[in-house]
Amino acid sequence: MVPNTPPLGDCPPGAFSVMRERADFLAAARAQRVPMPAFLVQARQRDPSEPSQTPVRVGFTCSKKVGNAVARNRAKRRLREVARAVVPIEGRPGWDYVLIGRADATATHPFDAMKDDLSRALRKLHK
Repeated sequence: MVPNTPPLGDCPPGAFSVMRERADFLAAARAQRVPMPAFLVQARQRDPSEPSQTPVRVGFTCSKKVGNAVARNRAKRRLREVARAVVPIEGRPGWDYVLIGRADATATHPFDAMKDDLSRALRKLHK
């Protein structure tokens, strides 16, 4: 567990599924994006005709600019915890979200500020 991150809390398991296919990440890269101090959020609506039937999906990525494998994994762990705390509340069914880590910022930014940033980004995307 990364220092300064709270436990999972009351978030139900399986509140979102994790994206793993490259095509899904590429589709999200062509959609809306909101930059935040510690990460970038990309979002797209998969199927507008049946939004309640499809779950929320979230993907996580960090490039080599973030650092070596240890630094990238630390950044992705923090992004996963932020998403686990915020996406079940602010995310919408039928949407894909990709959280992209930033060099030096994702691993060191305060966790509560990251949660607030993700909430603000999702509200901005859904306006």
